Amino acid sequence: MNSINPPGATAFAPGPRLPLPWVQGTVPAGFPSPAADFAVKRHDLNELLITHPAATFMWQARGLSMIELGIADGDVLVVNRALNPKHGDVVVAEVNGDFTVKQLFKRNGMVQLRSGNPTFPPMLFGDGQTMTICGVVTATIKRFR
Repeated sequence: MNSINPPGATAFAPGPRLPLPWVQGTVPAGFPSPAADFAVKRHDLNELLITHPAATFMWQARGLSMIELGIADGDVLVVNRALNPKHGDVVVAEVNGDFTVKQLFKRNGMVQLRSGNPTFPPMLFGDGQTMTICGVVTATIKRFR
């Protein structure tokens, strides 16, 4: 991988644990379930979202270029620098000195960064251009209120 650290990023330092209730099963997005009994277990969000604490950072997304891949303006990205980026991963990359979040396309020796919005063209790389993968996006956090 690389040692790129986005501006202002610091390694994840575990703080106090904050286990939150986790209701077993799923919740329908349609009509409510008549089930009245459910089990509650406590989980810490760090354990659910972070697999490599020393190599993980969070960054807020800006713009609409990844909207069709579920990343909206203002979402918080959980980025893991310890993972080896592969075809199809959503990554944070440094391109010619600027940072961006895109989907990695690697096939037959060709590398592109593609948007999750058809109005944004893919990023192709030629002579003199630099692109470094900073990490793989492993989760997004959305806020509704």
